[in-house]
Amino acid sequence: MTIAKQLNIKTFPFIIKDSDWQEIYREWSDGVWLKREYAGGQMIRCEYSNGFSEKMEWADGNRVYYENSYGVIIDKRPKTDIQKAIDLLTKEGLIVDGKILKN
Repeated sequence: MTIAKQLNIKTFPFIIKDSDWQEIYREWSDGVWLKREYAGGQMIRCEYSNGFSEKMEWADGNRVYYENSYGVIIDKRPKTDIQKAIDLLTKEGLIVDGKILKN
């Protein structure tokens, strides 16, 4: 049962906002809803009544990571020196399927 039905709401869209006035829940008259979570003023998660979800990470106001429930991932987070070395070794063909090749 949706929040609006539980509260016997008759006016739509039904919207709930947090203390910072950011919309954290929206529901339409047909029962479709979405939930949002925020951190530091940025949306970090969004979930829809159809099961689709998204999550994000932010740095200095820029989205550096995005992932959704369809498996789409966009990762622009800065890499550590170890991650850079692994990427280079993989690109050069020295690491294949997570295994280090030996000469």
